[in-house]
Amino acid sequence: MKLITEVVEDVEILTEGNSKGGRDYKIRGVFMQADIKNRNGRVYPVDTLTNEVKRYTTEFINKKRAFGELGHPDGPTVNLERVSHMITSLKPEGKNFIGEAKIMDTPYGKIVKNLIDEGAQLGVSSRGMGSIQQSNGRGVVGKDFYLATAADIVADPSAPDAFVEGIMEGKEWIWDNGVLKSKTVEEYKEEIEKAKSHQLSEVKSKIFADFISKL
Repeated sequence: MKLITEVVEDVEILTEGNSKGGRDYKIRGVFMQADIKNRNGRVYPVDTLTNEVKRYTTEFINKKRAFGELGHPDGPTVNLERVSHMITSLKPEGKNFIGEAKIMDTPYGKIVKNLIDEGAQLGVSSRGMGSIQQSNGRGVVGKDFYLATAADIVADPSAPDAFVEGIMEGKEWIWDNGVLKSKTVEEYKEEIEKAKSHQLSEVKSKIFADFISKL
């Protein structure tokens, strides 16, 4: 069995007022797809995915322990120290599985909320374990597929821009929870200011990746 991740960038970000006078943040969209060759060249048979989603729903979603992380974890288990959201539903709609996740008020969840407030567009990445058989140029995921989480939150190209804007504008959330020290923020600023225009996109991505690695 091997670690299998699939990214979906086309998700909807919702915010709504809550009874405490604050705002709830949610992500909703197609979290997984069956019987369709994805951009990684893999296919999840509908029976395989349907059965595994039923198990995941029963064992995790219904028991309010279906958590996801921010970024691309490199293993199949969910690290509770890095949790940013809870998956609240995952239901079939044809061959799509429509999911919804609520952003939590954890250190990582706060980062997600602030990225959203800064205008970043985010995506989701499912994470599981399973075997893959090659067939007609496609990697068919086996019946032993185990879904670890239906959705980690990942960044599309707009997230580094939003993060860098936060640095340059002195947003407090950048170094909340002792993640970044003022010295590190100043180093980031210096690197951004020194970057030539044709290097700026690459520098932004590098800085954002470095920030995520320090979480």
